[in-house]
Amino acid sequence: MKISARAQRIEPFYVMEVAKAASQLAREFAHSDRPMIFLNIGEPDFTAPPLVQEAAAKAIRDGLTQYTHATGLESLRERISDWYATRFGVAVPARRIVVTAGASAALQLACLALIEAGDEILMPDPSYPCNRHFVSAAEGRAVLVPTTAGERYQLSAAKVEAHWSDRTRGVLLASPSNPTGTSIHPEELRRIHAFVSGRGGITLLDEIYLGLSYDETFGHTGLALDDQVISINSFSKYFNMTGWRLGWLVVPEALVPVIERLAQNLFICPSTVAQHAALACFEAESLAEYEHRRAQFKARRDWFIPRLDAMGLTVPVAPDGAFYAWSDCSQACRRLGVADSWEFAFEVMRRAHVAVTPGRDFGSAQTHDFVRFSTASSMGHLQEAAARLRALLA
Repeated sequence: MKISARAQRIEPFYVMEVAKAASQLAREFAHSDRPMIFLNIGEPDFTAPPLVQEAAAKAIRDGLTQYTHATGLESLRERISDWYATRFGVAVPARRIVVTAGASAALQLACLALIEAGDEILMPDPSYPCNRHFVSAAEGRAVLVPTTAGERYQLSAAKVEAHWSDRTRGVLLASPSNPTGTSIHPEELRRIHAFVSGRGGITLLDEIYLGLSYDETFGHTGLALDDQVISINSFSKYFNMTGWRLGWLVVPEALVPVIERLAQNLFICPSTVAQHAALACFEAESLAEYEHRRAQFKARRDWFIPRLDAMGLTVPVAPDGAFYAWSDCSQACRRLGVADSWEFAFEVMRRAHVAVTPGRDFGSAQTHDFVRFSTASSMGHLQEAAARLRALLA
């Protein structure tokens, strides 16, 4: 069977490949006194809060399970609009919001609507691997621009200008970022967007971790710049609804009919049950619970990262959001006699029974020296993992 060149361009998602290996080892260790601790997957250990679960059950009982509009429930679009106003002080009209089948669908729709064959999209290295594959699936080409700790592992306006060419269509940024948990300074984002707009380009901004920001300097949406910024968001991370597969896209008003046409043909609509459940995310009780959980994520970060630093798994830039630690394991690799972060991850899985994600997925600029820890697990798991890693590296 002949496989399309498009499919062959898509590399394996190594995060999930490592996860499969970790699950296999976990089954072997299931009855040991040290079961596997999973710090590899970026998934909150919290589930949807009670009101959201109840809203889903009620939707099923009431038969609210048929198709919605391709752009999503109008009531949900209004709730999201209100959230931008109350949380970020930004007016985002509901008519510019398109509810999608997860942030993945939002990215796919945006890329298909805006990228022509051969177009180049600038992205930071390191960055979330699937983002570059959405560009590739739209027949574009992701250009990974190496970044440094001094740049918070984010693109700068100077680097965007230096790498801009006749083929460049725009930038795809993430703030806060996966795998680093770092955000773009608002003034730097303003400069990037001004340059891109001046060249007639597009600014795509992945903001799926925006709700999980811990620093007032960075916790702002790029939608405050102007109505040409295209923002991707999700109910997965801050709202703890990963498996519900629900997200949204904020686009310029003129782009809504284009996105709607694509969504009608490719997805029909997002999950109706998930949409009715998501309405309850914005109730006062649910929002209070989300803020309580955000404080717990921050406490986990504040406890875990100093422990990594102390054992030589240095985190060069403290994350200001999300629930990740981008850790330099080069010193630890030398201690264990392994070549790089890929071998380190498997060594740690086998010997310490802790699953972590090697840097291979996230780019090629020094990623062989880094692993990503997820701090989305419980404090108890983080404490036990730290003890095991410390013993292994001693």
